[in-house]
Amino acid sequence: MKFSILIVTLLSTLLSSYTTSTQSLQTTIATTTTAATTPFDSDGHEVQPGLKYYITPVQSNTSGGGLSLATRDNFCPPFVIQENAQLSKGLPIRFIPLDNKQNAINLSTDLNIVFNAATICVQSTVWKLSVAGGGNTDDMVAGRRYYVRSGGVVGRPGVGTVSNWFRIEKGGDIGYKIVFCPSVCSSCKVVCGDVGVSEENGKRWLALVDQPLIFTLKKAS
Repeated sequence: MKFSILIVTLLSTLLSSYTTSTQSLQTTIATTTTAATTPFDSDGHEVQPGLKYYITPVQSNTSGGGLSLATRDNFCPPFVIQENAQLSKGLPIRFIPLDNKQNAINLSTDLNIVFNAATICVQSTVWKLSVAGGGNTDDMVAGRRYYVRSGGVVGRPGVGTVSNWFRIEKGGDIGYKIVFCPSVCSSCKVVCGDVGVSEENGKRWLALVDQPLIFTLKKAS
């Protein structure tokens, strides 16, 4: 009888240990999967659609501050720039995903980026890609310089809005980057690239460049 009780106790202990280990493994896998598909802010929370965030550049990657808007040759709508001062937070932004049912922003998915601010140009502050010297991006050609400016629209995926869609991707081990490579228009010819900084005439314009701007996200109060 004592031997039987010992066997039952041993089996119960092993089963309990297996269950705990399995639950721990499942939790680890779930956490790893979420971390691999969802960006997090500086407080460790998932980035959520519609909430306001500051883009905070990783200082080992750049000497500038947050992001803002500035006109180029006094023409509207203004372009997206990185502030020269490291301590400047810039303007808060919001992320609006293609899928409006998402509860969190996902990496590698199409979304609109919007400054939560007003401008003297009285135009939308939705990000869009613009060809250097004017024109549109309906037929993109490699070798041109493409800048990020405001004046886009939210939603309406298709040929007329293909330049308005960006993605958030992992940028190394400590941050994220913004990428232009929309998939909302299967018939459109686009040039994919990383969004980084092009220094010209004392300003830091956001454009498609070889070196991406690596950043973290800070929730705006």
